[in-house]
Amino acid sequence: MKKEFQLLDSEVLHRGFLQLHRHRLRHQSYLGGWCPEVVRERLEGLNAVSVLLYDPDLDQVVMVEQFRVGLLEDPAGPWVLETVGGYWGPEESAEEVACREALEEADCELLELLPICEFYTSPGLSSERISLFCARVDSAGAGGVHGLAHEGEEIRVVVLSAEQAIAALYGRINSTSSLIAVQWFAAHREELRRRWGNGR
Repeated sequence: MKKEFQLLDSEVLHRGFLQLHRHRLRHQSYLGGWCPEVVRERLEGLNAVSVLLYDPDLDQVVMVEQFRVGLLEDPAGPWVLETVGGYWGPEESAEEVACREALEEADCELLELLPICEFYTSPGLSSERISLFCARVDSAGAGGVHGLAHEGEEIRVVVLSAEQAIAALYGRINSTSSLIAVQWFAAHREELRRRWGNGR
């Protein structure tokens, strides 16, 4: 049986890098009838692409490290090890964003792109949806500091062996996209090496 909801009212509270909206709504109850009206704020207008870069020939993963304001209170500090990625708008495809962000953040050209999944990061407060990929790259020359200065980016490339990346789960790798990507990679690593040429 399809569950229904009613959006009774909406207003924009803030429109900047993030958009914050307030919604008044109600939805059907599991027990029958309708639940009482609720008011919820939601971050909107966010769709992002995230890409785990993998070199099957050297069995290495290319990630990036950068400052993240959401981690100001983290005991380890506000720098986090992540997959490359960025937000995308209606004029681009997820694949185009993946290629662009890999060049901007890690100076890596994507040789092949494999979709992993799409997921919502925090559905209790945001509409943000991530399109997650794994990409084949040549990591031989990967390194340095990249990013767009006019966006305040300073992004350091970090090259890890496959074993180092998997071992860093829930420690140095602790953000949503990166956790999901590296978990998926751990389960599919040998398949990727066969598919991309180094499982011979």
